[in-house]
Amino acid sequence: MLEMNESDLRLSAFSFERRFDERGAIQWMQENWSKSFMFCALYAALVFGGQHYMKPRPRLNLRLPLVLWSLSLAVFSIIGAVRTGSYMLHILRSSGFRCSICDQSFYNGPVSKFWAYAFVLSKAPELGDTAFVVLRKQKLIFLHWYHHITVLLYSWYSYKDMVAGGGWFMTMNYGVHALMYSYYAARAAGLRVPRPLAVLVTSAQILQMAMGLTVSALVYRWLPQGDCPSRLDNVTWATLMYLSYLLLFSRFFYRTYLRRPDKLKAQ
Repeated sequence: MLEMNESDLRLSAFSFERRFDERGAIQWMQENWSKSFMFCALYAALVFGGQHYMKPRPRLNLRLPLVLWSLSLAVFSIIGAVRTGSYMLHILRSSGFRCSICDQSFYNGPVSKFWAYAFVLSKAPELGDTAFVVLRKQKLIFLHWYHHITVLLYSWYSYKDMVAGGGWFMTMNYGVHALMYSYYAARAAGLRVPRPLAVLVTSAQILQMAMGLTVSALVYRWLPQGDCPSRLDNVTWATLMYLSYLLLFSRFFYRTYLRRPDKLKAQ
């Protein structure tokens, strides 16, 4: 475990962050992480059953609920990004890049421990994103529901073991979601959002996946040395997950922003 002076972080931590019992949270996840399969199965049934139900029915508007939903997730993600980012920056400055990947202090640090658990729990309610797609009868792409399911499964599976790389994975996701949900909230509110901002959101997602692959590769490289705690199966799943995301988001980027309209019509 990382040995460093964290008095400055303790002083800056909010009281609810300091009081949070991460040991109880980790124990609960160790005993209940498999419930994520139940959430995903229920999610898939409701998504595809909901599409069938909505097929003969008119689409719902849901503008105000969507604004509130996206805005609440944006605020949550912004705060999470600031809090976890501050902790990761502290580790990087005091102990270096390798330690920021391999050390488990992110899971029990005075600032980050609450936000680590909030992150993994948030992947369950975030499944609600798809309800708006289904009820508004928008196109549901594979990337959307595949991403939701796999992130939930991997996050719960990994948190229980406090695996190396988790600080990077969670902090990056908080940051990208802060940008993404802010963009969604603005669009749902009817604001005219510049196209470059949409390009920026997808570019940030692609960069996140590339960095996720890099972190996974480094964990694999340092795993035999004994101070980068993870398991080969976890590194394998992380690599496959991030690689699939990288390919899918890159494909989405190409089809949405780069491919010429006449090619779209031809297909």
